[in-house]
Formats: sequence, C-alpha cells, structure tokens
Amino acid sequence: MGPPDHPAVETIELTAVMHALSDDARLAVVRELACGGERPCGSFDLGVSKATASHHFRVLREAGITATRIDGKRRLLSLRRDDLETRFPGLLTAVLNAAATPSQAPDAPVPA
Repeated sequence: MGPPDHPAVETIELTAVMHALSDDARLAVVRELACGGERPCGSFDLGVSKATASHHFRVLREAGITATRIDGKRRLLSLRRDDLETRFPGLLTAVLNAAATPSQAPDAPVPA
C-alpha cells in the first residue's frame, strides 16, 4: 500500500472542509492537532471504534484538512494549516475559536 492521497491546495473545496468540521469527533482531532502538532492516529481518544476513528481520519484527509504520513507501521496525522490558510484565509482559526471548549477563554486565539 502506497502513501495516502491528499488533495492539492487548489482543489480543496469549502463544502468538504465544512462537512468534515461539522462532526464533533473530527473537530476534536483538528483542535488537538492545532494545539499539539503531528500525532500518531492511535493517540487520539475519540471514544469510538478503530474503524470509526479511521473513517474520521479519512474524511479529514480527503477534505484537505489533515495530512497523513507513514512512518514504519505508524500513521502520523498533521494539520494542513498553511494550505487551508492559503485556500480559505481565516477559516480554520474562526472555526476553532467558535468551537473552543468551555475551559478556554472565548476570545483566546487558537495556537498556530
């Protein structure tokens, strides 16, 4: 099996991005990646089965929100922040700020 496909920046669609971010589990993945950088797929505690987690990771990747890198047997997930900012300036920051957890200050910016 080769490396996963990722959409080119110019082909990322707003509807796909918004659909992917409309799910709480996927939004939690994006929030964690925004705060902590690249992580192994198995390190996320989404409270769902492995198959469902894989589905969420695939939706995020196919929407152009995340990139998946294979390192041996591990799959590492990272946020395509620069690509999203190029395609839709300010969108990711706005969505993450709007979806901030109650423990975060409402006006606190999401870490870059």
